[in-house]
Amino acid sequence: MRCLARTAILLLALPGAFLPGAARAEAACAPDRLDLRWPGGGESFAVEVADDADERARGLMFRDGMAADRGMLFVYEGPRHARFWMKNTLIPLDMVFADASGTVTRVHSDAVPGDLTPIDGGEGVVYVLEINGGLAGKLGIAPGTELRHPAIPAATAAWPCDG
Repeated sequence: MRCLARTAILLLALPGAFLPGAARAEAACAPDRLDLRWPGGGESFAVEVADDADERARGLMFRDGMAADRGMLFVYEGPRHARFWMKNTLIPLDMVFADASGTVTRVHSDAVPGDLTPIDGGEGVVYVLEINGGLAGKLGIAPGTELRHPAIPAATAAWPCDG
């Protein structure tokens, strides 16, 4: 019991040690974290960045699970018509498609593991966030949500890292 009490005191003494997502979103930008905000909410995810052809091709394939606070951010060199599929992907995913400003344009929920049906993200996509299936709806991530990450140039970002 004494050990538990010391742990509780230690956690209270460490400001910001365990912040909810909205509070984490106020922290400085970091390459391994993506912040999202929308009217009435916000969240942060620890992300792996897939910013070259090989990383994007592999994505989250062959993984048997992913923590709820994690995801993968796909970064493209410029706007494109994005299409994804779930070949060799073992977990259901939500795909959050965003334009060059980091503004969400489309959300595809609960992509089915192993399904080869193309998932159409639409035109003008530069960023795609993959998170656990069902999480986007639960949190309220929808078109209009803004992303913040160092990969989104401040000059074009709806929510720049320095702002």
